[in-house]
Amino acid sequence: MPPSPPDPVAVIGASGALGYGLALRLARAGTPIVIGSRDPARARDTAERARGHVPGGSFEGLDNAGAAAAAATVVLSVPFRNQSETLADLKRALSPGTLLIDASVPLAAAVSGKATRMLGVWQGSAAQQAAEMAPEGVRVISALHTVSAASLSDLDHPLDQDVLVCGDSRADKGEGAELIERIEGLRCVDCGRLEMSRTTESLTALLISVNANYKVHAGIRLTSLPEQLWG
Repeated sequence: MPPSPPDPVAVIGASGALGYGLALRLARAGTPIVIGSRDPARARDTAERARGHVPGGSFEGLDNAGAAAAAATVVLSVPFRNQSETLADLKRALSPGTLLIDASVPLAAAVSGKATRMLGVWQGSAAQQAAEMAPEGVRVISALHTVSAASLSDLDHPLDQDVLVCGDSRADKGEGAELIERIEGLRCVDCGRLEMSRTTESLTALLISVNANYKVHAGIRLTSLPEQLWG
């Protein structure tokens, strides 16, 4: 029998640069994508635009709750100023067992500050706030903070960088890594428990500063790691 097609993945905030690039890359790798937006018409428009970039990809546009309910894996790639409201709206759509990959970063730009500065989050990090707000049984990991949105969206741009993954369950992190590594050129690295996301999130601000200085879209690559990172 032929292998069954991959399960769909919901990308909440795919009308933004990071979410859109992620949706394109995953769809090109054969993963069906459900695009979520507060405005379902905008989600449908984004899905149609994505089909223009990846004609063979599977894209569907729904409101945020509809997208989250349609997939067992949900990527949250909204600006930090929208994270709390979005998660509150998704409480009834996220079911126990869902894997929630949080890519939010508490940059000061969320309150009209500098993008190279971080906001203090009472829980410790945006990912820890997501874990606190998510319904019981939803599995939360953090990832994708150091991947350039511009590089992801440019399908002609080769990727060669690491994705730093944090979470309290090794199995959950491995599941997220399997999804992300469908994108050619991305390698996932286990960075420890979810509390470490306060460090990985802050690297976004660092890279914004580096990229501004050198007019590039730099990522991160760790050296001297073993060839096999995930058992």
